[in-house]
Amino acid sequence: MRQYDLITPEGTKDFLWDECAMKRLVETKTREIFKKMGYSRVITPGLEFYDVFHQNSLYFPQEELCKLTDNKGRIVVLRPDSTVPIARVVATRLKEAMLPIRLYYTQPVYHFAPSLKGRSTEINQTGIELIGSASEMADIEVISAALEVLSSMGNAVSYSLELGDIRIFKELMLRLNATPAQKEEIRMLIESKNYPALNDLLDKIGEHKITNALKKLPTLFGEEEVFDRADEIFRDARITEILENMRGLYHTVKEINPECKITIDLGLVNKTDYYTGLVLKGYLEGYGEEVLSGGRYDKLLSEFGYDIPAVGMAVNVDAVANVIGKKNPPVHAAPDVLIAAAPGCEVQAVRKAAQLRAQGLCVEYSLFSDFDLSEEYAKDRKISRIILISSEQTEELEVKIDEF
Repeated sequence: MRQYDLITPEGTKDFLWDECAMKRLVETKTREIFKKMGYSRVITPGLEFYDVFHQNSLYFPQEELCKLTDNKGRIVVLRPDSTVPIARVVATRLKEAMLPIRLYYTQPVYHFAPSLKGRSTEINQTGIELIGSASEMADIEVISAALEVLSSMGNAVSYSLELGDIRIFKELMLRLNATPAQKEEIRMLIESKNYPALNDLLDKIGEHKITNALKKLPTLFGEEEVFDRADEIFRDARITEILENMRGLYHTVKEINPECKITIDLGLVNKTDYYTGLVLKGYLEGYGEEVLSGGRYDKLLSEFGYDIPAVGMAVNVDAVANVIGKKNPPVHAAPDVLIAAAPGCEVQAVRKAAQLRAQGLCVEYSLFSDFDLSEEYAKDRKISRIILISSEQTEELEVKIDEF
């Protein structure tokens, strides 16, 4: 007995024409932004070998991967991320290319999130990877692209950007005497801003300046005052240097886009095995989670034998389309012409439609044998012109707009 033939798997959905129109709009806008910034498109396979995502420094728990086997018994996965396959491509097929390399993509990613019901298993993404430069200008380029993507989504949608730097958390972790399991739990509690559980765990580890700093790390979010508060907490030359670099970057970004709300969050600690410096997240009003994320990942390509720095960001196309679709619902343009052909006149109908389409018009064929039904269909679809083709003549009728 079939049980699942009328539904989609958990975390997936069917997209109808309105949603498809908004997704296409987002993809078109982002593609034009990336192309004008000098990025070239790449497409990686939807299926990758499990080994690609099983490197030492990657953050892809195997329980979140959509796994299957090929005809030789090898484990393959549905692509859970686009950056890692692109790193593989650069480290193999583009190893001799001049640096920096600017690449963009538009493709879905797949991963299970069993503990977080309601999350999508299939997410359509578009994004950029700037590979081969460790400069601050490379970070600024990716941030400016993120700002342009967010601002391109319409005046009715307000947006904001969060900036962090994973190096502060990593510096503290290096000096903390704790087990790897404890360090990962600390990271998760900081990321979720679970202050009570974080304080309890750190109290068990011991009371000293590192644990005190970690307790305060998730509270360090806001605007420029965050840097002054952080300076009072972190009495360390290395962390002070990181904070000063962040302060300079913050001012630069504020000058690039004074209208955008820029927030500093030193508690951005997601994917610590993946990111090595800058971390950024973008938000749109009307969506509770980030619609854009990225950062610097200077060690990822070395996992594939090519030790060069990189920075990038990805846009959740589905989330952005959902937001702007609510703010600005798509308006469907009606076809320009309906052609109704009498039996035996199908060839003339196809030729006439081709002529009209060559002029840039949208043309539909009537599939009804009765003209009254064709006219009723035209009114329902708001088609203002009907062309009747019979063996005797071709006649054009106008459907009055006020009849809609």
